[in-house]
Amino acid sequence: MTKDIYKSARGKQVDMGALRLKNEKERAVGNMKVNARGDAVDDKNQSVQSKPQQVHRQYQQQIQAKTTSHKWNLDQ
Repeated sequence: MTKDIYKSARGKQVDMGALRLKNEKERAVGNMKVNARGDAVDDKNQSVQSKPQQVHRQYQQQIQAKTTSHKWNLDQ
């Protein structure tokens, strides 16, 4: 159970946490091809790459760029 329970303008209680969990695999609205969790999706709403995989790949690219750009040529 989540603490994200809000009261609507009509006085009904809306559990936003449960709503978020229920719809996390649905395609997000907008021009980015992602679902509500941030996973990359294709045209058929199939998850292509999860958000943790995207973060890990980006982190590895940053680490690789930092290690290759700081090699000093001290033999001169």
